[in-house]
Amino acid sequence: MKPRSSRIAAAAAAVVVLAGFATACNRGSDSASSTGGGRPAIGIDLPRADSDFWNSYAQYIKQDASSQGLNTLPVSNSQNDVTKLAANVQVFQNTGAKAVVMAPQDTGAIASSLDQLSAKKIPVVSVDTRPDKGNVYMVVRADNKAYGTKACEFLGKQLGGKGKIAELQGALSSINGRDRSEAFAACMKEKFPDVQVIELATDWKGDVASAKLQSTLAANPDLGGIYMQAGGAFLQPTLALLQQKDMLKPAGQQGHIAIVSNDGIPQEFDAIRKGDIDATVSQPADLYAKYALFYAQAAAEGKTFQAGPTDHDSTVIQLPNGLEDQLPAPLVTKDNVDDKGLWGNSVGK
Repeated sequence: MKPRSSRIAAAAAAVVVLAGFATACNRGSDSASSTGGGRPAIGIDLPRADSDFWNSYAQYIKQDASSQGLNTLPVSNSQNDVTKLAANVQVFQNTGAKAVVMAPQDTGAIASSLDQLSAKKIPVVSVDTRPDKGNVYMVVRADNKAYGTKACEFLGKQLGGKGKIAELQGALSSINGRDRSEAFAACMKEKFPDVQVIELATDWKGDVASAKLQSTLAANPDLGGIYMQAGGAFLQPTLALLQQKDMLKPAGQQGHIAIVSNDGIPQEFDAIRKGDIDATVSQPADLYAKYALFYAQAAAEGKTFQAGPTDHDSTVIQLPNGLEDQLPAPLVTKDNVDDKGLWGNSVGK
């Protein structure tokens, strides 16, 4: 996809992302006004800096904003704090943002900020998380229920339908944590009823995950599998704990604990190659950044979209409070871990 440019009018017509792209329409002179060389200003808030996944996303945001020639306000980081996110959003409003990109980690508490932006006619693109309430122009995320289902199917088969699995859950205040947890549980109940799932709530915190996993291993030395809902937060502490306990056996060796993760960061790929873990679901950090910025620019220009299939192997669905572009997220195993098309094999290069 070529970047949009106000200097080349023909290019704008050629950049059609959705098969169901609706005719562009202006929202009015106040929302169509722009700053910075005639391009509308876009506010971008990064959600946190304590995860390899989100740090990779931040790199892609910087690269894509530059390559697309976007007019971005100073990028903020809300550090997994909804109060800071609300304050950052206020700064965007005060400094002329015509669209805002955010990734609210608490999808319930962000409603008031979304209402505030909506009242000001400032559209919002939400990345990776779907706000429970409040209007959004577009949610850019993958199908998180599919994450839980893919992890369940892989682990269930690895264990032969029997045994114990520790599930390192994300925050259940997040739609992603809920989607992955609910889908994993439903799949296990239906397809692998003889597998015992030990649910460990972590709030996406690696130290909490490590402490709870340590207690679980002490009580269940026969643990056969681990599902990590976020490799960026859980991979390092999990592997360090298993190594400390002399329980980090390579895949194929007796005593190996089958591990499936979510994220698709380079460290997970290295762990798959070594046999430390078995698989991960690659969450597309590169596409999150690319399409978040694309939709933010389109929103600031007053364009609209419809539900339906896209030309980038995804589907836009209708939500009660907006639209969601569900990007593809493939399962990565030793069979395809070296695929150059995976962002985890190219980030930073």
